[in-house]
Amino acid sequence: MIFTIESESLVVQVNLKGMELCSIRSKATGREYLWQGDPQFWTGQAPVLFPIIGALKDGKTSFNGKDYALPKHGFIRNSMLGKLIKQESDRLVFLVKSSPETKAVYPFEFSFELTYEISGKALIVSHQITNRGDESMYYSLGGHPAFNLPMSSNEKLEDYSVVFPKEETDHTWFIAEEGLIGGEGDLLLDHSKEIQLNDHIFDGDALIFKHLKSRSVSLVHAERGPFIRVDFEDFDYLGIWAKPGAPYVCLEPWLGIADSVNHSGKLVDKEGIRMLPANASETKEFTIHIME
Repeated sequence: MIFTIESESLVVQVNLKGMELCSIRSKATGREYLWQGDPQFWTGQAPVLFPIIGALKDGKTSFNGKDYALPKHGFIRNSMLGKLIKQESDRLVFLVKSSPETKAVYPFEFSFELTYEISGKALIVSHQITNRGDESMYYSLGGHPAFNLPMSSNEKLEDYSVVFPKEETDHTWFIAEEGLIGGEGDLLLDHSKEIQLNDHIFDGDALIFKHLKSRSVSLVHAERGPFIRVDFEDFDYLGIWAKPGAPYVCLEPWLGIADSVNHSGKLVDKEGIRMLPANASETKEFTIHIME
């Protein structure tokens, strides 16, 4: 089932399956900004990542001496766990609550409220996580929106860059075959604000940045300038990814990261993991701006 919200500038659609964003379309031009999930490359569009990011070492994590097997990026994507609890012309609110199904793979009592709210040319994606149990809860959270790139058939990936507002110096991180984080990769940002895209930049999988000063990132055309900006003030990490040769680029704000190759296997030791006290709640959001 697909739900639609709109502003004077944009029409946005969300799929009940995975509570996944599936369209961001301009009313003025009819242009679709979100990747439409061509199975030739990747069927995803903007999966919701919870309660982990990426892969677990040996496919499992341990909490209080018990092992739990979680799929890559968690259990919300591709699931029907979410329920629509509020719909307005410019706002959708979904809810996932813990259940015997989730507790089989993740031991906490929780509620996860996901809100999509559109204002002008901005889409705010807000996540409210509540610990409904009587012990501390550990979780990670992330977005994974994929944007059409190049934007037209007569362009190439080299016409585009990823640009940060602040000058950055940061390495990427090597990704092992199992999807685990290895050592430092290339120094892609060396006192620079810009990463020039090319056909081979994702040959080694995602570009993962842990130490950015910037809390926004833009996709920029060499002549037309910026056309998409993602603000992620509440998120500590950023992934940038596409399957090699695919006509999209993902800008992924993360709270947390995949297990390292040397990870202990314990959930509480997981890099970037959030600890939420009993009966506490916190809200984390990122915003997608269409700059046409």
